Amino acid sequence: MPTSPRTLLLHAYQAALAAVEGGARVRAALVGHRLRGPVRAVAVGKAASAMLGGAFDVLGADIEAALLITKHGYGPPDGTLPRTECIEAGHPVPDDRSLQAGDRLFRFVATAPPGRSWLILLSGGASSLVEVLPDGMQLSDLQRANAWLLASGLAIEEVNAVRRRISRIKGGGLAAQLARQGAGRVLALLISDVPGDDPGVIGSGPLHATPDRDRDMPADLPDWLQAWAGDTASASATAGLPLLETVIIANLDLALEAAARAGRDLGLEVQRHPARLAGAAAATGRRLAETLLAARPGLHVWGGETTVVLPTEPGRGGRSQQLALAAAEVLDGCTDCVLLAAATDGSDGPTDAAGALVDGTTLARGRDLGLDAARALAAADAGRYLAATGDLIDTGPTGSNVNDVVLALKSGTAV
Repeated sequence: MPTSPRTLLLHAYQAALAAVEGGARVRAALVGHRLRGPVRAVAVGKAASAMLGGAFDVLGADIEAALLITKHGYGPPDGTLPRTECIEAGHPVPDDRSLQAGDRLFRFVATAPPGRSWLILLSGGASSLVEVLPDGMQLSDLQRANAWLLASGLAIEEVNAVRRRISRIKGGGLAAQLARQGAGRVLALLISDVPGDDPGVIGSGPLHATPDRDRDMPADLPDWLQAWAGDTASASATAGLPLLETVIIANLDLALEAAARAGRDLGLEVQRHPARLAGAAAATGRRLAETLLAARPGLHVWGGETTVVLPTEPGRGGRSQQLALAAAEVLDGCTDCVLLAAATDGSDGPTDAAGALVDGTTLARGRDLGLDAARALAAADAGRYLAATGDLIDTGPTGSNVNDVVLALKSGTAV
């Protein structure tokens, strides 16, 4: 039983993570969508290890071969997944291993016997982890494009629209390869990290593409990036996979409802805010903190994905850490409010921290260390500040990825 406001928020956060854990969600999905062996499995994303583990729990020896592509450090312990080749690649910026993963994935499909059943397990992070470039494009071009996109403050739908344009595997490219191979039944189980749970946006849509998604293309791109994005490299072949079935097995709503339920089970009044968080992380953090100060005692639950426009030389941190530190500015001196902002994949931006848990003493502790919160926010260096104050949350890989959660508690008494 949680004994303090901070431990209560961590308890609710853990409940959210458990509700969308990849292994459990795949096991539950496969009970109702059983594939007949032999099956070839592909798992791509930050939750790939957990998802593929769940598939082996259900299908066992029916999986004749599997390819797992995930973030560096997110792979399974050696020997835990039989008949599986694992490639760890770069995230959030692709690296040479991302290109090796794309080449290996296409060859893995091309060498399968026609008519094979396929299990495709996809989660957030796939856009960076696996890539097949159009003719003439080099890794340095891809990295430059991704670095610009990540620093731009664009919404994920816009970022992935550009990524689809400069790829042979996104935007239906994997579907095209499966169709050429003569695949049989294809079951795609997806953990969604995008608003609306659109399969064409999750992982930049390797199995799904429709022309109307061009509506997500940003209006203003640098000339050098516009030149690469001007032509769609891959064409949709979804229609060539008549036995394709796509199931969203976990999303943000599932995580948020679990957090809310954990609060209700502890007897708290819970307010789940339906609007998705978006826009600048710091401005959002300040707004949420002001809402908390004016609210009645209870647990507040939000979720979504904010953005950070990075300076030329950014510091350390991610959008959840930026949001949390900005909220701490507003909560400075407050004795009854605590706020948690964290990613659900265990990694907030290019850091090892999942996020942060702040309260009315965070800024005071920072001042005692000679730190300046406003300066840290301007430099996108919230992570360094929150590490010094002891407010970072470190979970390690969670086996999921459904965007970010923000949980806040107003207790009505001093914390």
